[in-house]
Amino acid sequence: MIPEDRLSRRSVLQTLTASLIAGGLDARLPSISLGAEDGESPPLVFPDGQASDDRRLGPLNDLNGYFPFLPPGSVEEWAVRAERVRRRILVAAGLWPMPTTPELVPVVHGPVGREGYTVEKVYFESFPGLFVTGSLYRPTAVDGLRPGVLCPHGHWQDGRFHDHGEETIRSELEAGAERFEVGGRHPVQARCVQLSRMGCVVFLYDMIGYADSVPITYELAHRFSEQRPELSSPERWGLFSAQAELRLQNVLGLQLLNSIRALDFLSGLADVDPDRIAVTGSSGGGTQTFLLSAVDSRPAAVFPAVMVSTAMQGGCTCENASYLRIDTGNVEFAALVAPRPLGMTGANDWTREIETKGLPELTRLYELLGAPGKVSGRYLDFGHNYNAPSRAMMYSFLAEHLGLGPDVSLEERDYEPLTIEEASVWDEGHPKPPTDQDAEVRLLVGLDADASSILRPLRPVDRETLDEFRRVVGGAIETMVGRSLPEAGDVVYDKQVELDKGDYLQTTALLRFESEGEAVPAVFLYPKDYRGRVVLWVDDDGKSVLHGSDGNPVGTARRLMEQGICVVGCDLLGQGESTSSGGELRGTRSVENPREFLGYTLGYNHPLFAQRVHDILSVLAFVRHHDFSPGRVDLLAPGRAGRWAATAVAVAGDAVDSLAVGTGGFRFAGITEIRDLDLFPGAVKYGDLPSMLALCAPTRLWLSGESPEAPELVRSAYESAGITGPICFQGDPSGELEAAVSWLLEPE
Repeated sequence: MIPEDRLSRRSVLQTLTASLIAGGLDARLPSISLGAEDGESPPLVFPDGQASDDRRLGPLNDLNGYFPFLPPGSVEEWAVRAERVRRRILVAAGLWPMPTTPELVPVVHGPVGREGYTVEKVYFESFPGLFVTGSLYRPTAVDGLRPGVLCPHGHWQDGRFHDHGEETIRSELEAGAERFEVGGRHPVQARCVQLSRMGCVVFLYDMIGYADSVPITYELAHRFSEQRPELSSPERWGLFSAQAELRLQNVLGLQLLNSIRALDFLSGLADVDPDRIAVTGSSGGGTQTFLLSAVDSRPAAVFPAVMVSTAMQGGCTCENASYLRIDTGNVEFAALVAPRPLGMTGANDWTREIETKGLPELTRLYELLGAPGKVSGRYLDFGHNYNAPSRAMMYSFLAEHLGLGPDVSLEERDYEPLTIEEASVWDEGHPKPPTDQDAEVRLLVGLDADASSILRPLRPVDRETLDEFRRVVGGAIETMVGRSLPEAGDVVYDKQVELDKGDYLQTTALLRFESEGEAVPAVFLYPKDYRGRVVLWVDDDGKSVLHGSDGNPVGTARRLMEQGICVVGCDLLGQGESTSSGGELRGTRSVENPREFLGYTLGYNHPLFAQRVHDILSVLAFVRHHDFSPGRVDLLAPGRAGRWAATAVAVAGDAVDSLAVGTGGFRFAGITEIRDLDLFPGAVKYGDLPSMLALCAPTRLWLSGESPEAPELVRSAYESAGITGPICFQGDPSGELEAAVSWLLEPE
């Protein structure tokens, strides 16, 4: 029920809209603009006709933007930044913490002999139901431990089985891109052949969906375009669905997991020196090269070809994931290799400016870290490639940094390529596992169960385990929110109108986080007998909830003001005046890409849910650091607004003294649409709303919507912090707001 002093045309329309949507009529509804009713005069921040200048209401970032890397000012600064970016990659990939990885049981069979090297077929499970497949090249004339080279192939047609064809190889020969008509038709095999002839053990493995890879098909992994309603429920979900996003299950993560396991395999071979391992790949294989080397310290030398760039960041669904490139990009990912040797090539594509945009900044970082000369990059005047001139540069780089010796020949010779039959790991004696929807679902359900089995034991039981819970789960939530409490002075006060209302001042203002281009419309109800306390009231209705139909403060706001408390209301992004049109949001925005993949949008832009949390943090920071020096700041979020408020307090440290929130029983797990306003990728994986509430400890907490008692995780966190657990409201929902205010007014 809605309290009488809040009952208005707005409330009636919203209740009607919610009822219709619940009845399945959402698609037939017109967009409803919820303005003030006749004769109503709620305080507005903007004059009529003026719209917010908040940068977030403008064009969205996408993969075709500009992603410069700013070198750090000190080694210490870089250590902090590098750890945050590394965690961002792992969280985005669904690998924070790492899944349980079974002991490798590789099947190696079907050896094929060639001049100077042999090739064997390899497959193994990287995780139950997910396979790594590939070709293992070994030199025949080298004794002792040998260097290892891991080769992700990239987006060449048919991947490991790629054949340029007669027409393309003719043009490649004419352009000087290849030297041999036979071997040059198979450039993916060519580098493996030459590296093995140079004395390296090489593992060329399939990217997800290519060649022998199972169980995810090429069409799904790399050509996905439309949502699959039959695979979007909490009971049965597939890749790219809202349920998969809520668990951070994506192709990029599966591919990165396979890369890590491929490295496990290669470094564990009896004839490989684990201290001399390199990784090299081009295009999408270049993406895997620097992502793997960013999160895994084992590669001793790294050579991503035609992928490190401040321009386009990778156009495939397998190269993108929610959160991945927010405030970062491929050059910084490559920087995480430092101070290990890093070599790069650019071409007539998005990497053409590597020598002037990217390489200079990386060079400065390497100099700062005491490793000058260990980073190199060169533009080569060819199209997108890993051709003979590019490979020659790589051979020289690896010969130096893997210590291959001065007598090793770096010059390619022609070779006899493997046929598909010779390369394929599946045959009558080694049958191919299924690649149907059931196999996909089993894999995702298995990953979900595994994540739960890893995270569930982190439930706090004492201060030490609470610290670990904060490190792992709290660290993930920090990455997902993407912001902590702004510093003093970051948020400035842009006052609009101040009115003397007798016993209080009513002020409208924009709270501007100028460095981020953000502006939060806010109203302040400041009692003239102010006693050093502020209550920020966050609501599904935005700041309009503070005023009734007569334009005066509602009874609950007045009740707080009578105690000398300043009451602050705000419109979070997408509410009230914090919109581009003033209308009601019906779904989140997306970039101009027809493919219904959330990573294309949320890989570069914060989710709306997180942006609303940002607004709460901005208001809290302004209030906490304001000249009127509040001795106490409380946060009131009734109804279901507790989902935003709890998440804000989870990352805000001790900025809030008391938190009174309602959840309405909300759980992220019930979201099935990728454009749901509350979609917060990763929320289900990390424990849903109870984890956010648990991370609020030791902040004093009043909780509604979770009757008869707080979730076990929340109680455990508070007990571990040595604090009395949350007070749970168990009355009629119509009395929730008054009960919350009464609790706030109680002496502690």
